[in-house]
Amino acid sequence: MISTKGRYAIRVMIDLAEHNTGSYIPLKDIAARQGISKKYLEIIVKEMVAGNLLVGASGRGGGYMLCRSPQEYTIGEVIELMEGPLAPVACLADGAAPCPRSAECETLPLWAEYDQMTHDFFYSRHLSDLIRK
Repeated sequence: MISTKGRYAIRVMIDLAEHNTGSYIPLKDIAARQGISKKYLEIIVKEMVAGNLLVGASGRGGGYMLCRSPQEYTIGEVIELMEGPLAPVACLADGAAPCPRSAECETLPLWAEYDQMTHDFFYSRHLSDLIRK
């Protein structure tokens, strides 16, 4: 399940893309438009800046903006930054130790197929696909 943190991160990015003027956009404006607590968004955007999805500036004229164009962001990268790996089972997560039962595991093909479908779905969608034209 994708938490509010992941969903709100996508909404912030859509908002920044739709209101891009080439200047930083104040967080209070995003919070007001999205109907989300500014305090909660502060936590989210801090992670997004650390993950190189956004650039932030403080002080007068400060706020946030996208680092790249909307078509260069995949929804998968946003979700994984905010939520962690999308792998449905631990043995399929990146960097997981080899499972001693993988050769006999009757359910592994099921989980591997689901993992691939999820990855392909979210990584084939771009931020630009969600922006109102």
